[in-house]
Amino acid sequence: MVQQTEAAPYYFRYINLVAEENILTALESQLDETLSFLSGISEETSLHRYAPDKWSMRQVMNHVNDVERVFLFRALWFARGFTAPLPGFDQEVSSAKADDFAWSSHVDEFRTVRLATVSFFRNLPREHWPRTGIADGNPFTVNALAHIIAGHVTHHRNVLEERYL
Repeated sequence: MVQQTEAAPYYFRYINLVAEENILTALESQLDETLSFLSGISEETSLHRYAPDKWSMRQVMNHVNDVERVFLFRALWFARGFTAPLPGFDQEVSSAKADDFAWSSHVDEFRTVRLATVSFFRNLPREHWPRTGIADGNPFTVNALAHIIAGHVTHHRNVLEERYL
């Protein structure tokens, strides 16, 4: 459960997509479910764009992987008690060359990144979950960041299913 004070209102578009009570369970089960879903997409299909000005599926997954890393770093920073605000990032830049890499490499990268995410949160002391910090001018708790990570993947999986496949 995430309180309204734990993140800026914008991020509840992701947080509200997490149905599970236990965020660790959600992150772990989402790994297997997402890998199963992504493995059903061919290399050729992964280059598809649903409109000329939209990302390819490979670019979407590159974005998902980069964002998970960024939000995990924010969680690490705040959980360890660092107080310096963190900057934002340009999500458009991160996906620019994603089509140059095989779909299978994006899928494997998701697996590797998510395993690191699960390991971090699994080993995080309970008293660190409510710690707070500022990133991109917005307040976050470590708890909210874990939920944003899970919800962000759900959001983009929904986009892939509804608009690309």
